[in-house]
Amino acid sequence: MLFGIKPIFWVLINAFVSFMYLFIISKILGKKQIAQLEFIDYAVGISLGSIAAEMATDTETPFYYYLISMTIFFALALLVAVFGRKNTFLKRLLKGKPSTLIYEGKIQYDELKKCNIDVNDLLSMLREKDYFDINDVAYAIFEPSGELSVLPKGNQKPVVLEDVNRDAIEQASLCNVLVVDGVISESGLNEANQSEQWLFKRLGINNREDLKKIILATYDDKKDELNVHYKPDKER
Repeated sequence: MLFGIKPIFWVLINAFVSFMYLFIISKILGKKQIAQLEFIDYAVGISLGSIAAEMATDTETPFYYYLISMTIFFALALLVAVFGRKNTFLKRLLKGKPSTLIYEGKIQYDELKKCNIDVNDLLSMLREKDYFDINDVAYAIFEPSGELSVLPKGNQKPVVLEDVNRDAIEQASLCNVLVVDGVISESGLNEANQSEQWLFKRLGINNREDLKKIILATYDDKKDELNVHYKPDKER
């Protein structure tokens, strides 16, 4: 029991002090939405919160030990932010750099592996950006914050209704995903009302072993169009 103060009162004091100190630090570091947090920001935030929580309930350790630890994390985070703005190499080293997952309409398999993202993750992120057909995307960049930035193909850029003939607007539809990372999607084949033999014929392959060279294959039944994204030769 420090300074003869009862533990319950130390908890109240420490909780108040840790909250106020954390509040001050967060104000100095600046506002960021959760989606804008980079890995280093997230790690520092978690560490500061953990230290503050430990401080609030520890009645044995002097509270200023925790304040010193929080100050060190705060100072390091501030240094990273300051030097990162002045030095591009240091910023990329500490915060990472964007990765191009789709380039000129083609999936970049090596970049997917570096980011530990599979094809289903990529498709999910594209749907969150309102792109349900990967063939509408020219470029997709995975930002250090974890956000996906998408540039659509020229004919898929948003337009206002006045820019088009109202009678020419077609009913929206989803493309069927037939192959994902070398594996046939049975549900996709069923939705397209096609067989495995039909798929092999359209792909120009003889068996499932040949599917390993394919990252993604989608089928547009309205256009009877099969779009295929292949892995690099070294990955086949």
